[in-house]
Amino acid sequence: MSEQASYSSSQSPVTPAIVSGKRLTEARVAILSDTHGHLDPRIAETIAGTDYAIHAGDIMGAEILEALRARTGEVVAVAGNNDQPGIWPDGAEEVVRTLPRIAHLHLPGGTLAVEHGHYHGHTKPDHGSLRDTHAGSRLVVYGHTHRVCDDCDADPRVVNPGAAGRTRTHGAPSCLILHAGSDEWVLETFRFPQEAVRA
Repeated sequence: MSEQASYSSSQSPVTPAIVSGKRLTEARVAILSDTHGHLDPRIAETIAGTDYAIHAGDIMGAEILEALRARTGEVVAVAGNNDQPGIWPDGAEEVVRTLPRIAHLHLPGGTLAVEHGHYHGHTKPDHGSLRDTHAGSRLVVYGHTHRVCDDCDADPRVVNPGAAGRTRTHGAPSCLILHAGSDEWVLETFRFPQEAVRA
């Protein structure tokens, strides 16, 4: 897959589960959000070797996408409310402009949909609205709240990986890893204690 396809400029890019030219029968997918310009190194280590990294927005730096690509090889990222030219560091305007609002990743067993979530409610995105928007998906990923959430009350399942940086982590930077097979999808949650600030 080309570098450009990793974060396409189309409104809703669809990426098939193909890595290094081979169609996957099982996939490991790192899911993270809200790095705000800093990727916690423990999360970077945890996601190393996954087939994909999904970033649900508020990336705030091309170096975050490059760090994810170095760890996973394939990145699917969407724009958050803070992913705008003028907010990102100088020189990254072209990258931020290519980020779509919504993306889909076809995996063994179904489709994963990702968006930042702020269009579904600013302080608390509405899961019903997310489900309606992505009714054909097996899993909906969003960010924005910086809080880990796993809502299995209806289909599709709706998850939020929390914040993977150091901004409003609610005590612990976090991420998810999805193990996607043809029949079963299993999610693992990883939370890391906030590092003490040294004087």
